[in-house]
Amino acid sequence: MSRFVIQKHKATHLHFDFRLEMDGVLKSWAVPKGLPEEPGIKRLAVSVEDHPLDYIDFEGVIPEGHYGAGVVEVWDKGEYELESREKDKIVFHLTGKKLKGRYALIHTNDKNWLIFKLKKS
Repeated sequence: MSRFVIQKHKATHLHFDFRLEMDGVLKSWAVPKGLPEEPGIKRLAVSVEDHPLDYIDFEGVIPEGHYGAGVVEVWDKGEYELESREKDKIVFHLTGKKLKGRYALIHTNDKNWLIFKLKKS
């Protein structure tokens, strides 16, 4: 199983950074309202640059004048199992301290994706 982290990021605007350990890096999305905890709720997830794997434990303050300036704290972390991965769709099962369940990321356009929790099958 691979790791994931959700970092609460109090920058210009509060958002959550969702990161999946994949291809030797942390594939990353900014999720303004956080990942949904119940099925039926779709949230915007904007892809951002990949981060190095050692960023998975980062908590602290990014100083003013630097990209992403603000407070970063780990909101949830754990492991995930990749169910399927296509160019525009990733399906995975999260096992975190707060979030558990099957999720999907669907690419809509440009850097925009939708993330949602799938109903139990």
